[in-house]
Formats: sequence, C-alpha cells, structure tokens
Amino acid sequence: MSAAPEVAIIDSGGANLASLQYALDRLGARSCVSGDPAVIAAASRVLLPGVGAAANAMARLRASGLDRLIPQLRAPLLGICLGMQLLFEYSAEGDTRCLGVLPGRVERLQPKPGLPVPHMGWNVLELQRADALFSGIGSGERCYFVHSYAASLGASTVAAVTYGQPLAAAVRHENFHGVQFHPERSAAVGARLLRNFLSL
Repeated sequence: MSAAPEVAIIDSGGANLASLQYALDRLGARSCVSGDPAVIAAASRVLLPGVGAAANAMARLRASGLDRLIPQLRAPLLGICLGMQLLFEYSAEGDTRCLGVLPGRVERLQPKPGLPVPHMGWNVLELQRADALFSGIGSGERCYFVHSYAASLGASTVAAVTYGQPLAAAVRHENFHGVQFHPERSAAVGARLLRNFLSL
C-alpha cells in the first residue's frame, strides 16, 4: 500500500490550522503546517488556508517569499476562505495586492435586510461546471461559510452561492483550486471535497 499523500498546510496565521489537520488525519493523509518555502515546494499537495485580514495574510506570505513561490507551484493547491481570495489579483480589504493567480477583485459584501455581514452559516452550492474537486457533490449541497469579502462569478468559477447576489463559492485555474466555504466545518460534503482533493 502506498503512503498517504503529503499535504503542506501553509502557515498563514489562521486559527483553523488544527481543525484542517484533524480533517486530513481522519482521511488518512499525512500533513504538516509550514511556512518554509522548501517544504511547500516539495509537497505533493498544498493547502492555503486563511482567517483574518487579507493585508496581514499577504504580509506574512511576502515575509517568507511565499508570495513568489505559490504562483509557480505545479502541485494541486486548494485555497480555503481567505486563502481562496488571496489567489485573486486584488482585495478591497486593506487595499491589498494579492497573488494574481486568478484575474479579478475581491470586494466587501454589502449588508441588506436579512443578510448581515459577515455571511455566516450554512448555504447552498450551485455548481456551474463539472470539476474533479466536486466529484460526488451536487448542486443543492450545503456548506459552511464565514466571510465578509467575496469574488464575483467569472471564468474560473466552478460553484456559486447566493447571498443577496451570486458569488463565487469555488474556483479553479489549472492546478489552483479555491473554496470560499470551510470544508473542515462542512460535515460530510466537506470531507468528500477534501478526499477528492487528495485524489487529484
């Protein structure tokens, strides 16, 4: 039997690192949390999590040179929540230049009656196109979201979510994947998505 996949979880300063590791442990995947470019470059899969402000997260990535490394990675990479937003060119949060893997901007959600910001809780996925990351996951499945900023739908959108307007819930460009929701908090659907990621 082959060894479980090695997953490098980029140490982006988020509070969800332990829960991500636990979710991967349950799937039998070996993982490590690291900010070392050499470790991340050698990993067969990479997770880019993020909780907090875009400017702080990008400053942390720049300090370690990961802002230059990440766009050059060829291993499958999954950005989660803020980690997905960092894949875009720009975030309005702190007027932040991001990684530029995906074209477009991340903008602040606008509160509306009955739709407070942050968008927090379970919401329904609307698949836009087939993708291996969503094998066995269909439109109508519910995932857990916590965010105040979001990307609009675009050419990279794999799945949408509606919160006052359609927003990108999942994106992909080549080996770069991103989900706005938290798979480690999304029960069976999140576990299936992480299992799919380990199979890419």
